[in-house]
Amino acid sequence: MTDNSYKSKKIIVVDDDSIVLSTLKMLLELEGFLNTDYFTEPKKALDFLKDNAPDLIISDFLMPDMNGIEFLAAAKNLYPDVSTILLTGYADKENAIKAINTVGIYKYIEKPWDNEDLLLNIKNGLERSGLIFELNNKIKELSRAKKQLEKYSHSLEEIVLQKTEDLVQSNTKLNAIINFCADGIIIVSKDRKLVQVNPAFENMTGLSENLLVNKNVGELFSDTNNELEKITKDKNILVRNLELKNNIQDKTFPVEINFAPIISEDEENSNYVGVVRNVSLQKEMERLRDDFIATLTHDLRTPLLAAIQTLQFFLDGTLGDIEARQRTLLDTMKKSNEDMLGLVNALLEVYKYEAGKLNLCKTSFILKQFVDECLKQIESLAEKKNIKISVDLGSIADAEVYADRNEMRRVVLNLCGNALNYTGENGEISIITEIQNRDLQFSVKDTGVGMPKGDVAKLFKRFSQGSSQKRSAGTGLGLYLSRQIIEAHGGKIWAESELGKGSVFTFLLPDALRIKERLK
Repeated sequence: MTDNSYKSKKIIVVDDDSIVLSTLKMLLELEGFLNTDYFTEPKKALDFLKDNAPDLIISDFLMPDMNGIEFLAAAKNLYPDVSTILLTGYADKENAIKAINTVGIYKYIEKPWDNEDLLLNIKNGLERSGLIFELNNKIKELSRAKKQLEKYSHSLEEIVLQKTEDLVQSNTKLNAIINFCADGIIIVSKDRKLVQVNPAFENMTGLSENLLVNKNVGELFSDTNNELEKITKDKNILVRNLELKNNIQDKTFPVEINFAPIISEDEENSNYVGVVRNVSLQKEMERLRDDFIATLTHDLRTPLLAAIQTLQFFLDGTLGDIEARQRTLLDTMKKSNEDMLGLVNALLEVYKYEAGKLNLCKTSFILKQFVDECLKQIESLAEKKNIKISVDLGSIADAEVYADRNEMRRVVLNLCGNALNYTGENGEISIITEIQNRDLQFSVKDTGVGMPKGDVAKLFKRFSQGSSQKRSAGTGLGLYLSRQIIEAHGGKIWAESELGKGSVFTFLLPDALRIKERLK
């Protein structure tokens, strides 16, 4: 397709930000794309599309009334083969990748975009639409050819040869798209051996295809978390936390792979296609973001502590007597500053765990004494709501636990605090411990509001607010930090819950018990 042929193609651009829309309009007009319509409202764009067939649609992700994925899905219902590009921020990257599989988006581009990269993707998208249009025409021609075959059986061989040649040409064009794709594309067998790779993946590894074929993917990718084991499952998966080595430059870089099964009647020999993307820039952005948060939260602690101490001087009369109304106001201010300090400390702790900058200080301590200390800190809260707290430590009450006592106290208080928050008056909370070999299993069970089973998986993610039922109004860092602490101990944490029937939060610490001989 020549450069001039692009100019007549129909492009639809949708973005609720008028500034972004003006920028896109200026860029496209400078490149000669004059057959373009711009919209700030997705619904008006859909009304326009009903009577105007596009060659390419560009949409923002976050928009009022209808987000970009919903808009592009509706547009796909009108024109299934049209190429679509989604503009998205880095925080929405996972949704964009999911949309590629569910909606069929041709490309997603992160903001802020590179103009040359955006123009290249626009041209590729227009070319793709043209290729699909041509392919559909070929399919229609084949359908007509079939009818001709039924009518003119004597010319069967000639017609088949002609149509086969057309299909080969169409397939050649589609292969060209794969070969010139910027991302690496690999085909992996069920036993995780490379079957085929594209030139982009060859460039990533610095190895030619003949050296890559039949290699196990485990030999190429550094996979500390065994993420590649997931590709044995017959579903689309996104594999992260991998590193790929470039043999020419002798260095590794982070990658993500989006795997999808290739449907085949022969299940024993079924393959998977994987799109390999270099995420070095994204990882660097994450590091810079986390360093910024850590610096900010650290610098906020000093003024917050100073404000809390100053307010305490007023409250305890150090700076003179105050009236009752003044005391109430100052006490409220002090509690607000303490809440903010708690959030700042939680953010800092999360950063330390994620950055691997917090070392555990493990010691041995008696399980019963530890639980009693934790309960003393929450008994006043339990008394206010008349909540009964029962403890069943079984045969290991006097056992010693080898772990970081302060960090484990943070976990237990967080689980008990959550139970208190979501358990109504006259409810009950149970603390139960069990022994599995030398592993400690610790559970906190409540009779609270519970949550839908579909929301349980979200609980231990960063900034999770509990559930779609608005279970929590907190920061969403407590359970995430608890997971980080437990996993730093080599353990695991999980939850079981049912709406209206309470919840059970459990963590397992491996080889954490030091038990007397009679308990072994």
